Amino acid sequence: MRSGGFVSVSRPVITSIVLILSLYCFHVFALKSQLLTRHGGVTDLNAQDTVINYETCYFDQKIDHFGFLEDGTFKQRYLVNNEHWDQKGGPILFYTGNEGDITWFCNNTGFMWDVAEDLGAMLVFAEHRYYGESLPFGQDSYSDTKHLNYLTSEQALADFSVLIRELKRKVLGAQESPVIAIGGSYGGMLSAWLRMKYPNVVVGALAASAPIWQFPDMVPCGDFYKIVTQDFARSGLNCDINIRRSWKAIDNITATDDGLQWLSGEFSLCSPLKKTDLDGFKAWLQETWVNLAMVDYPYEANFLQPLPRWPIQVVCKHLSFDPSSVSDYQLLGGISEAARVYYNYTGNCPCLNTSSTATGNLGFIGWYYQACTEMVMPLCTDGVQDMFEPQDWNFQAFSDECNSLFGVRPRADWAATVYGGLDIASHSNIIFSNGGLDPWSSGGVTRNISDSVVAIVIPDGAHHLDLRYNNEYDPHTVLSARIQEVEYFKLWITQARKLQIPGLQSVSSRESRGSRTLASDAESNTTKWLPEIPQAADWSTPGLIGELTPPPRQDTAVCNYPFIQKLYIKPVFCSGERFWR
Repeated sequence: MRSGGFVSVSRPVITSIVLILSLYCFHVFALKSQLLTRHGGVTDLNAQDTVINYETCYFDQKIDHFGFLEDGTFKQRYLVNNEHWDQKGGPILFYTGNEGDITWFCNNTGFMWDVAEDLGAMLVFAEHRYYGESLPFGQDSYSDTKHLNYLTSEQALADFSVLIRELKRKVLGAQESPVIAIGGSYGGMLSAWLRMKYPNVVVGALAASAPIWQFPDMVPCGDFYKIVTQDFARSGLNCDINIRRSWKAIDNITATDDGLQWLSGEFSLCSPLKKTDLDGFKAWLQETWVNLAMVDYPYEANFLQPLPRWPIQVVCKHLSFDPSSVSDYQLLGGISEAARVYYNYTGNCPCLNTSSTATGNLGFIGWYYQACTEMVMPLCTDGVQDMFEPQDWNFQAFSDECNSLFGVRPRADWAATVYGGLDIASHSNIIFSNGGLDPWSSGGVTRNISDSVVAIVIPDGAHHLDLRYNNEYDPHTVLSARIQEVEYFKLWITQARKLQIPGLQSVSSRESRGSRTLASDAESNTTKWLPEIPQAADWSTPGLIGELTPPPRQDTAVCNYPFIQKLYIKPVFCSGERFWR
């Protein structure tokens, strides 16, 4: 949402799909080490000798699921890995694709790859219509509004449902496989909505950083930017204050042509600024700070841009000026260095392009169209509780802009009508996970709605951190969150199979106590607590993120969860087997 090489000998995977469904598939592999590039010798232990491999497949999907006049089809792309799948009804983890190329989301959703072996799961990553290669009208898909008319979340959910049903019907051994939807950001919204709308198709959903309430009259429009500001305020002295002052400094310096020329040179802009560019330049900076808040990960990563660990802390080192004495030129010099942390951490960028803020794997035109139709998400700033210039939410102005761009007008209340708005208590088996550092948590579900529509809050987590690969720098809170998510997966799988797992009852019989869950042992009539998610204050310094090392992870947690064991490099003994921490 507007979010060293190795040699592999590949082998055929799920040939039954190729033969029975007559789908187009070819084998692809990628290396985790390439996805989590490290500077300065930092290594992801999981990535050293693990190859990500998948089949790339195409399914003939209807262009229109809800009408009968348009009867055409298109090739929907999806990726499949069954390396660890138990073909006797093992679960299917189904990623509901976002607004972009599905291979990018596949490569950045390491959680699914990490837990597949533990669950005996098949992995499926389905591409969202109108993004990547899944274009309903080929090159004409974006040619006009008539062709864009079928770009809706409802059509995408129907695509996912039809694809899942066809896979279960045709793939040998999948008929009894329970399916769990997983997604992050807009994809997380889709995973939750898929469970709500098609509970007969998926047994549960993990909706990570999914702002399903970021719609009109559901949450305050200013909360998003308040969280961005809080991230900067806690990451360095005077950091948010100096960013707030920078907008006026830009106005002061660009009042003259010489000032415009100086600012263009100071930021090493690819194109010199003109007076008419100033609003766009400020918007570029504002989105830069927002993106940094979204990807403020505890390790080096390359999600939107190549970045250092805890990038906001690095940014704020350039913005620690005394606000009472810093000059406009000094301040904007610091702002330019801070921006380079985001745009040129590698040092390979000769100039900064103000027309781009993130990876090219996202489909911005498609998302703009969706925002102009049904994904209406109000955002506003006041310049007091946040570090940005004041800007009200003006629906009419937004609607007029959409009409000029696409010839359409948004339906502000449609998402609430079709997906239930704040009233979601009648649903079941949905996990909403949110990071305390992620601005999109402002529109997320951060409290338990019922026994089985639950919230997991990761205080020191950024945008869907829990969906990324296990990493040695992960806070204990995110490791605990992943453990809880897997426990819920296992419960849903058990429910779907109507089997009894020793030590756990159904979700309806579970009780909650804080952030822990109580389960009964059916054989010994005793009780036990599932892992607790500690608060960030348990290990980090007040007001700053990640300055201290998390406490040692308990051996019992390691022994119980194989997907966590991979991080350990010192001896840990689990029932006679030796692992390393």
